[in-house]
Amino acid sequence: MIELRNVSKVYSLGVFGAKKLTAVDDVSFSINNGEIVSLIGESGSGKTTIGRMILRLISITNGEIHFNGQNITNLKGKELKEYYFKVQGVFQDPFSSFNPIFKADRVFSLLKSEFFPKLPESQWQEKVINSLESVGLNPRTVLNKFPHQLSGGQLQRMLIARALLLDSKLLVADEIISMLDASTRIDVLNILAELKKRGLSILFITHDLSLGYYVSDKSIILYRGSILEMGKTELVFSNPLHPYTRMLLESVPRLDKKWESFEIPERSITGFFENNRCKYYDRCLHATDECKKQELIEAEPNHYVACWRWNNV
Repeated sequence: MIELRNVSKVYSLGVFGAKKLTAVDDVSFSINNGEIVSLIGESGSGKTTIGRMILRLISITNGEIHFNGQNITNLKGKELKEYYFKVQGVFQDPFSSFNPIFKADRVFSLLKSEFFPKLPESQWQEKVINSLESVGLNPRTVLNKFPHQLSGGQLQRMLIARALLLDSKLLVADEIISMLDASTRIDVLNILAELKKRGLSILFITHDLSLGYYVSDKSIILYRGSILEMGKTELVFSNPLHPYTRMLLESVPRLDKKWESFEIPERSITGFFENNRCKYYDRCLHATDECKKQELIEAEPNHYVACWRWNNV
């Protein structure tokens, strides 16, 4: 379906662009047909940047992204429009995707004028109704309403329905439930799982480990723009190999246990890392002078880790 090959994104900072910030550093992974892949990490780890590069909202500094074997990095015009027919995104704040002075279903009419200008109105309305019902919405409840008359969960489902109208094959879901209440979150997750059964591939971007575990087939742990651990979700969560993954899992609050703090090595106060060091070196409780920046190692089938000491920590 889609494959990232050694993708990097570097931003120029300062008045003359003399400083460089590497937001994504040599990232490679793939998403297969009908697969949900969770991209998990802290704020600033590069998750959204990866999603925006896949959606061609920002350019790639290095590397390539291939969709069904085609390099989409430099697509323009008609080819880019055809790409958007297959790949769509839904973002964190549903309210920001709607103009408050127009009714919410205007997002559907704009889609028709751009992608289906010759389709009869009766057939278009049937497509809209079928799409809304597929995400658990009652068309009579949400159509002809202004955004402020609908809940965040309803608006988010409308955006998913909009993506499905284009016969999308890949959905980039960037923190799409972080602004929703708990009861609505599970409904949206179940919708994604149902869409997966119909063949839709999903990149699920989140900082919440429990959500990633609930919905995904494969999980990718991202830190400072690099992949530290990757593999089948069951393997990553039941047998975490990288110290960072273990720290994340230990930080998840539990109802039956009081969370205990722990000391971070003094070297963590620098906030920087040397080029020849693992990016997690400054925070790792197990780091030694021998720690180097490593490629992903296949520790077991379908389970990769970027730590040469993965079996000795």
